Amino acid sequence: MDQKVVTFYRFAEFPEHPEWKPVLEKLGEKEGVTGTLILANEGINATLSGNAEGLDRFVHHISADERFADLPIRSMVTPRQTFYRLRVLIRPEIVTLGDPAILPSNGSGQYIDPADWNDLISDPEVEVIDVRNDYEVEIGTFEGAVNPNTKTFGEWANFVDQRWGQNRKKKVAMFCTGGIRCEKASAHLVQNGFSEVYHLKGGILNYLENIDPKKSKWNGECFVFDHRVSVTHGLADGETRLCFSCRWPLAEDDYKSPDFEEGVSCPRCAPKLTPKRREGLRERQRQMALARKRNTKHIGKKMPNRSTRTDPSCTGKEDTV
Repeated sequence: MDQKVVTFYRFAEFPEHPEWKPVLEKLGEKEGVTGTLILANEGINATLSGNAEGLDRFVHHISADERFADLPIRSMVTPRQTFYRLRVLIRPEIVTLGDPAILPSNGSGQYIDPADWNDLISDPEVEVIDVRNDYEVEIGTFEGAVNPNTKTFGEWANFVDQRWGQNRKKKVAMFCTGGIRCEKASAHLVQNGFSEVYHLKGGILNYLENIDPKKSKWNGECFVFDHRVSVTHGLADGETRLCFSCRWPLAEDDYKSPDFEEGVSCPRCAPKLTPKRREGLRERQRQMALARKRNTKHIGKKMPNRSTRTDPSCTGKEDTV
């Protein structure tokens, strides 16, 4: 059965957000909703899935609060199981810049609609910045975009200092998956003296949903934070897969490497795997094969986060849209 997937976020004063956690967990269980929902003083951020009716009732409960009315919800349909459980998380920020004082309500960049984005990024005076992390940029980005080579969004401020120093006269256009990181990143630039800052309204997902592929300046697929892994133009499911061990997107050459073992390792993580870890992953693969033969589901342990690569904070969990 097809799953409906929705993404949304809203910056708003939300001091009582911890009180919402048990309520939303109970409602999510009742309605069969899965996914990740982040609550913080500054608002709400979510990627959720489920059957259309239950998911609509769950979202309606949230939007009944006037602060979250008219949420900019992006909907997609997929035949894949996108999540296995619902996680309602309490965080200092709904997207982790590392500075809760930076709020879009105190000033941020100018929205650019997808229809106008191509013209903007074709301007040679505009620096186009991909605000996403390294593993996301790996599978797709806009023509001519700068890759900050960040492992977490918390490294954004360091990137800004290293790239521009005290030069605040640059024209900067930025983009991210669904728009939330750009809200924060553009606010950070504006509140630190940059005067010409633009960001793609609704992010890459909005662009891929609305722009004709023949006119598109997007190359590749767009990483998403669920078991689909990626989407393409029209928000159709992409073909990218992840290495189960390190969760890095796999390229065609990775499959040909002697270090690639299905569900166990890829060229990036194979040299770092301990014998115990390798055997554990192999056992998981064996159990999954048995489950397929029995025509049953094997959920097992949850998928490892990206901290197995390099950075203990690199989970990607804060970047749900």
